[in-house]
Amino acid sequence: MRYASVALALARWGIARRKPALPRRILVLHHLLLGDTLMLTALLAKLRQRHPEAQVVMTVAPAFVELFAGRPYGVVAQGFDPRDFATFRALLAQPRFDLAILPADNRYTWLARALGARWIVGLAGDRPAHKNWPADELVPYSATPTAFCDTAAALVDGADALPYTPRAWPAPPVRERRALPPRYALLHVGASSPLKLWPAERWRALADALAAQGLAIVWSVGPGEEAILAAVAARDAEVRMAGTLSLGELWHVLAGAAVVICPDTGIAHLGRVVGAPTVTLFGPGSALVCGPGRFFAALPGAAVTVDPFPCRDQRIQFFREVPWMRRCERLVGPPPERCPAPRCMHAIDVAAVLTAARRILR
Repeated sequence: MRYASVALALARWGIARRKPALPRRILVLHHLLLGDTLMLTALLAKLRQRHPEAQVVMTVAPAFVELFAGRPYGVVAQGFDPRDFATFRALLAQPRFDLAILPADNRYTWLARALGARWIVGLAGDRPAHKNWPADELVPYSATPTAFCDTAAALVDGADALPYTPRAWPAPPVRERRALPPRYALLHVGASSPLKLWPAERWRALADALAAQGLAIVWSVGPGEEAILAAVAARDAEVRMAGTLSLGELWHVLAGAAVVICPDTGIAHLGRVVGAPTVTLFGPGSALVCGPGRFFAALPGAAVTVDPFPCRDQRIQFFREVPWMRRCERLVGPPPERCPAPRCMHAIDVAAVLTAARRILR
């Protein structure tokens, strides 16, 4: 797909390039994980506020399309996976776009040019430099600490969008909802990285403390993470959902929870979009960058982290060096290049998480 994009981009290089004052068709082009995709909601809200009549299309991983069935902010989700040529062909079949916005990796500027986009906007500073060549406008990354949702929204001119409310995102339809207790805590123990896993014995202690307050316990992990859940040793009375739910079904489980507790992973961001009171455990990630920012500030939630943490010291975000960034993308393994263990997660104690949960429950 990469070579096809470059060839088509070069073929269309001479197309007139002029920033549209009133774009009729807008493309938000990326291939991001679930959490990053959901943080783009601030960008979608601002586009709708700024261009109320425009058709907005956003590429998302095919597994995420069902979340957009209700067309939040009027956005059409287009399934896209750069490893699947069929999704590339589906994009090529789209009518031309007046404006293409790239909120993360600028390698897709070549794809945007191949699609015949008349104006391409991305974030400045991506490396290597050839990723930026087809762009018409590069917006500097925020010079001060800023949540990614607000950074992405800054790619669109104008005032901030109105703050998010869950009413803006219709719940995806599902055929059947799982029967759950009337008042429960959802504990999602899986994560996209081993460095984001919290010790099983602490999850067990947290669940026992919440159960003592009258909450039923519902456990959740993603596909392939059954061993993580098994290590927690769930009790017979507790509900276990080991990677068996679609994202649409999980939406409704989150919506019914009295509190959601999980590591900094896509489920934390889905909980935020749903409007579920969510406690997020931040280890290698930044509680500021992945936090609610201005756009999600009104929603119930809490971050639990130990900050500063000595080895949370990397300054790269989407291949860009950001001076104020403090995060870690190391893998588990021998030091010094890798972390011998997720010490930043081990530094979070049960009492801190329980305090945040109780505050939300009150």
